[in-house]
Amino acid sequence: MTIPGDDTASLAREVEFLKALVRVPSDNPPGDCAPHAEVAGQLLEELGFTVERHPVPEPFVKTYGMKSVVNLVVRERFGSGQGPVIALNSHGDVVPPGEGWTYDPYGAEERGGAIYGRGAAVSKSDFATYSFALLALKQRPEGLDGTVELHFTYDEEAGGFVGPKWLIEHELTRPDYAISAGFSYAVVIAHNGCLHLEIVVRGKQAHAAMPETGADALEAANVILTAIYGERRRLSGITSATPGIGSPKITVGLISGGINTNVVPDRIVMRVDRRLTPEEDGLAVEAELTQLIEQAVAGRAGIEIECRRIILAEPLRTLPGTERLVEIVQKHATAVLGETPPATAVPLYTDARHYTAAGIPTILYGAGPRSILEANAHAADEHVRISDLKAATAVIEATLRDLLAAK
Repeated sequence: MTIPGDDTASLAREVEFLKALVRVPSDNPPGDCAPHAEVAGQLLEELGFTVERHPVPEPFVKTYGMKSVVNLVVRERFGSGQGPVIALNSHGDVVPPGEGWTYDPYGAEERGGAIYGRGAAVSKSDFATYSFALLALKQRPEGLDGTVELHFTYDEEAGGFVGPKWLIEHELTRPDYAISAGFSYAVVIAHNGCLHLEIVVRGKQAHAAMPETGADALEAANVILTAIYGERRRLSGITSATPGIGSPKITVGLISGGINTNVVPDRIVMRVDRRLTPEEDGLAVEAELTQLIEQAVAGRAGIEIECRRIILAEPLRTLPGTERLVEIVQKHATAVLGETPPATAVPLYTDARHYTAAGIPTILYGAGPRSILEANAHAADEHVRISDLKAATAVIEATLRDLLAAK
């Protein structure tokens, strides 16, 4: 097995590649990510890859609250090209840095064997992992047959609908297997989904001295909140059959409305986050939650309810064929790390679900520590250890060699 990280010059080049990506902001929101894609495309071309640039039309990008998206695709064919097609997907958009940093979030500073910066762990690290694993295959292609594709996309933080989903729906790719960005010490085979629902409660304004002449939207919203928190208690008694997922969750994260202190509020807006287990169907959950909300205020004079879906991300489900990916990754991770990463599920959602929704066996595996908390992912001082970057690159390269082994 060739381990690119064993070559000091190659590892140094990979580290500089990642640092260059971290130094270019790609915060989402606001989601103006085309400039980062241009830099990433140039860096990939400097490695000798041919890069396809697939800009998403502005109206579709704006639908998901973003400003610009250019998806990058690299395709490398080995041997006759009759072997499997394997997609490696990572996202370049990141959450805004926020406060509390002791490092420049765009400085890509190297300290204590780690690279610090927003996106260093989630998930620009796997731009590097996947690119340099593929580069190692190009440098020693003997005995390989099939195709490896790099899918570097830019809307994971907005749901992945104009990233992987766009590439698949527009028939720009149809891989046999997919590996999405992850951490080195676990092979993720399932995760939960997420429904974001906006609830608009409309009433009738009135003077606070005569509230009975209006229809109090906040009073109605309070009844809805009571119903939602009752649903939270009910859901806590349900446990997913998928280890690592736990229970379905529901949270009211945003509330706004009202006119003035002395006016009966005529409009209240709430945003609800409902986490789905792999056993649940998103459309069915949406219908049930909408019915719960509408029934809570049914018959209230002057009150109208509107429920609008903001996002529906279906869970990542384990498909037939996934076990082969798990077996190969675990074998090589054991050799590189000295321990076997478990096949597990996680209670969050990622772009990987778009591949399984298209019937493509998919896992999450890449560079990173044992947990999101350890990496400070989505938090101040996010970082990735160079040793984990090196290890993940070796594991992915070896996994690709197994999958592409000529018959």
